[in-house]
Amino acid sequence: MAPRFSGRTAVAACALALALTGGAVAIGGGGGGRPSAPAAVAPAAPPTGLGTGGLDQGVRALQAHLRAQPKDHAGWASLGTAYVEQARVQGDPSRYAEADRALARSLALRPGGNDTALAGRAALAAARHDFRGALREARRALAVNPYGERALATRIDALVELGRYPQAARAADEADARRPGLPVLTRFAYVRELRGDVTGARRVLERTLAGASASGDVAYTATTLGQLAWRQGDFGAALRRCGQALRADPGYVAALECRARARAGRGDTAGAVRDLREVVARYPLPGPLVALGELYEARGDTARAREQYGLVSAWTGLARAHGVDVDLDTAMAAADHGDRGAALRAARAEWARRHTVHTADALAWALHVNGRDAEALAPARFATGTGLRDASFFYHRGVIARGAERREWLGRALRLNPGFSPVGAAAARSLLREAS
Repeated sequence: MAPRFSGRTAVAACALALALTGGAVAIGGGGGGRPSAPAAVAPAAPPTGLGTGGLDQGVRALQAHLRAQPKDHAGWASLGTAYVEQARVQGDPSRYAEADRALARSLALRPGGNDTALAGRAALAAARHDFRGALREARRALAVNPYGERALATRIDALVELGRYPQAARAADEADARRPGLPVLTRFAYVRELRGDVTGARRVLERTLAGASASGDVAYTATTLGQLAWRQGDFGAALRRCGQALRADPGYVAALECRARARAGRGDTAGAVRDLREVVARYPLPGPLVALGELYEARGDTARAREQYGLVSAWTGLARAHGVDVDLDTAMAAADHGDRGAALRAARAEWARRHTVHTADALAWALHVNGRDAEALAPARFATGTGLRDASFFYHRGVIARGAERREWLGRALRLNPGFSPVGAAAARSLLREAS
């Protein structure tokens, strides 16, 4: 039986709420943060134009500039976009309201021809998982400036997250022809990975990394390569790439999380726990919270595991309050570690909005944990049908299926990435032994 959220998580949830709503720094107040999009799209590249002192320092500089020059529409657009990025990397959905206001201020100052603010609105919509809105705003921005890097990248993200994969591939090709910079190239690589072309994705990322000079660009691209290696079960390569990223930027949280997953895959549970505890202490997002909880669960520490799973529930509540569609996050976390009925309701709601491999997998697994395997098999097959090599998808299909199909997909999961989940991998091995 999967652990359930319990009353003893209340203190931790309150602490998280305080962390996410306190200490706001903004013109007129505010907060800061957002989860990564549900592991589907390539992580957003760092925003440009904020100087070399880091995102927070760049935001403070923009705030000071706008206090002196409050009619600078471009400054307001840059600030709004920077708030979106702060939300993404710092795990505080309250920053979205500040982003909304800053972008609206920019558009009020310059209603026409303001592609920077429109691209910022597209990024904000994508951050809130409103991918139709993101696509609409990205297209509006590109109608003004067909070469806008942020709008080109967000258009790819939106098409991927809406499950329009052929259109996403065409958009990636077009973006690469127009503006082949780091944000576009990493998305170009991810579209290749979605179609099963791991080698092509790796080559694109390696070329991008070879041309990177700024420490932030090196950290970002090396981490993306590390994540790709981890998904293919190459833990040594993942550790090397994450180490490269952390040498470029010792505080890069995505690299720390990637290193934790690679360490766990190699059996270094203690090292993985140390890394993930540092990650969630700084940015308590659903992915690392669940990963840390499963490491605790795998070693029998159910009390600590429940605390991590409870914090996911606290985060989704806060994110929803700030306009984020969290149905996919809810479905994925609650299916194994929460309210299974709520997981199925959320998965069905998300599937009704968009047909992607990730929403299909979430729906399949939510149906399974609710005892509805006959219904679950079709979305499980959909999730594994594009060529994307994801061991958790393979595992879910194997658990749901029977007979030879079960053995095939459980075997694929473990051959691809034997460390895809400390709990799931152990369950897959047990099911294979039973089936043999």
